[in-house]
Amino acid sequence: MTRTLLQRLRKVSLLVGALLTGAPLAFAAPTPGDASLGQAVYEAKCGGCHALDANRVGPLHRGVVGRKPGTAAGYAYSPAVKALGGVWTTRRLDQWLQGPQAMAPGARMFFSLPDPDQRRQVIAYLASVSPPQTVSPGPRHHRP
Repeated sequence: MTRTLLQRLRKVSLLVGALLTGAPLAFAAPTPGDASLGQAVYEAKCGGCHALDANRVGPLHRGVVGRKPGTAAGYAYSPAVKALGGVWTTRRLDQWLQGPQAMAPGARMFFSLPDPDQRRQVIAYLASVSPPQTVSPGPRHHRP
């Protein structure tokens, strides 16, 4: 065997050994989109204005994924948000958190979350506290 191949095999065996023993890997990073990490980011970055179950400076967030913009009961939305239409999807929330004013000029929210990993984590958390989204199976075709 060549020296390069032996070095690669040694690295692979060390990695496999670490995985099998459960040893932490120095290069392992938190997975983006982790709802439990998202809860901590949400509380730190969003919690000053939002809560899951109560309207505050901003609207409540429980059930936001799948909800129409501007429709949380009891919250006075800006005309810009009411005019958005559609529903909040994970993709749309990602766009919103990158810059609410770019998406809805005149919205009352000016805060953005520039870090894409933090956005994915917060959105995963919001999705975890929203009802599951169902996909319509489409029309069924019956054979005679």
